Amino acid sequence: MTSTRPARVALLWVEGFVAVTALAGGAALAVGSLMPELDLVITPPAEYLDGSPFTSYLLPGLALGLVLGGVHALAFVLLLRRRPAALFAGAAAGYAALIWIFVQMTVIPFSVLQAVYFAAGAIELGLVLLVLGLLPIGSSRRRSERSESSANA
Repeated sequence: MTSTRPARVALLWVEGFVAVTALAGGAALAVGSLMPELDLVITPPAEYLDGSPFTSYLLPGLALGLVLGGVHALAFVLLLRRRPAALFAGAAAGYAALIWIFVQMTVIPFSVLQAVYFAAGAIELGLVLLVLGLLPIGSSRRRSERSESSANA
């Protein structure tokens, strides 16, 4: 078992969570826009779109599902299959989540979900750094183990 396995598993969980919920949320926004009888049940108030370039939640819903959900689904599959581009895709997914939430917070009022997804994006980036070995967490223990083994050799 490698030392990055827990970080890889956690990264898979975060990517999977964001992928599934972004795809579902995007579909809910798009369906709510196309079916006015469901509008109040599965979409935020239309007043949130005042001052934005959108007249309905159709395009934001499609963007949420296809862009944010899509990049997270791609990152999940690449990491699951251990493809070389998996960590690049994971970093792109993390940044996409941060940018999505930042833009969203400039357009609509704050909600707890925004904080959850901002945290998910930040956690993704941290996990990518851990898997790459760029964060020093646990590295002092590994350094001392290496220096002990070289001293014993």
